Amino acid sequence: MKTNQKTSRLLFGLVAAGCALGAAHPPSARATVSDEDFNALKAMVQQMNGQLQSLKATNQADQEIIGQLQQKLVETQRTAVEAQQNSIAATQIQAAPRAPLDEATVNHNFQILGDAEFQYGKTDGQNGSFLLADFAPIFLYRGGDNILFEAGFDFILQNNAPNSSGYTTTVNLSFAQLDYVFNDYITLCAGNLVLPLGTYSERSAGWLNKFPDSPLAVGLIPGTGIGAELRGAIPLGEYGNILNYSVYGVNGPGSSDGLGNDSSLDVGGNVGLTSDGRMANLHKNLVGGGRLAVFMPLFDKPRYDLEVGLSAQSGEWDNAGSHLYTAGVLDAALHLGPNFEAKGEYILSRFGTDNVGMVSQSGWFVQAGYKLAGLNLEWPVINNVELVGRYDTLRDGANTTDRYTAGCVYYLTTALLFEGDYEIIRSSDSTQPRNQLILQMSYGF
Repeated sequence: MKTNQKTSRLLFGLVAAGCALGAAHPPSARATVSDEDFNALKAMVQQMNGQLQSLKATNQADQEIIGQLQQKLVETQRTAVEAQQNSIAATQIQAAPRAPLDEATVNHNFQILGDAEFQYGKTDGQNGSFLLADFAPIFLYRGGDNILFEAGFDFILQNNAPNSSGYTTTVNLSFAQLDYVFNDYITLCAGNLVLPLGTYSERSAGWLNKFPDSPLAVGLIPGTGIGAELRGAIPLGEYGNILNYSVYGVNGPGSSDGLGNDSSLDVGGNVGLTSDGRMANLHKNLVGGGRLAVFMPLFDKPRYDLEVGLSAQSGEWDNAGSHLYTAGVLDAALHLGPNFEAKGEYILSRFGTDNVGMVSQSGWFVQAGYKLAGLNLEWPVINNVELVGRYDTLRDGANTTDRYTAGCVYYLTTALLFEGDYEIIRSSDSTQPRNQLILQMSYGF
């Protein structure tokens, strides 16, 4: 608006100047105007005309800028109104009561996962043969935001040679548990639980294990137990550290023959037998246990981390309730990028008996794997190979066994693995072989 006023004033000035010149020089005096004065006046008029055109251009640019700002203001106001409306709608949706799941929705929350393994073995002093075929499906069901159910089975066809003829087929319910998620930090589990004594049973068994067989010492502790458990994780600070915890009560180990001898201990969860051979829970009290672990990211890099955990379990095991079984596990796992992994566990157990007193058992293992893809070589096949090694030992109270294992894993796909291991065994038990070769094809689905 100020620019328009300036333009009007300039035009008025030009008209006034012209009138003044006309009044000062009457027609009779026009012949007296010199060329120099006329040219000066002409130049002044041209200069003022140029200024007028410049002001008009400036005014037009200002009008365009004002129009753009007004358009942006309208768009901003419209965006703010839409955001407010969306916020109100989201609040109304969250406040609305949750409708019950119908049958069609329930069926879509059901999944089947699992793995399958096939083994071939060549043991020192024996002919090579196929050892077993194992199919282990896991059924998962989600009944809403808070209810989970999972169950795992093992269908095993196993070669009995050289102890007996033929094959044996077994079907086992490995675990079955119902979970209720209270919040982000605590979950209640009940059923036949996978026990958090160390991490092998929960995270490394079956297809997840990079070796065809399990470490020797894991046989000292129960892998599952019937009971209830509270578990969860709590953040520690702002750097990704996490405290994992679990506490449980289960039936615990029992007697395989109703006695309290060292050979009667059954860590598989049998809770006792009556004198006539019937199953019965003869324990006076449940067995309690739990695990605490700290997960720590390293070097502010993805997949660089360390986890250290301590777990324990203690309770009655014999039918009379006069003997205790106690076990403890120290576990650790280290990842240095996507290509290197190392883990291990130290396992200790003690239990009382009627015939030999207190029995102490121990064992430990450490294993590592390196994927050759980390070498960044452009060679065929090599990037699909992972080299693995393991040392494990067992002191079971009667014999001492040390085992050295070297092998590799070839990833045909991310889910289809071919594993080959060669084991050297040194044991005071004369029935143990001195070496053996195990080949395995495994598939996770």
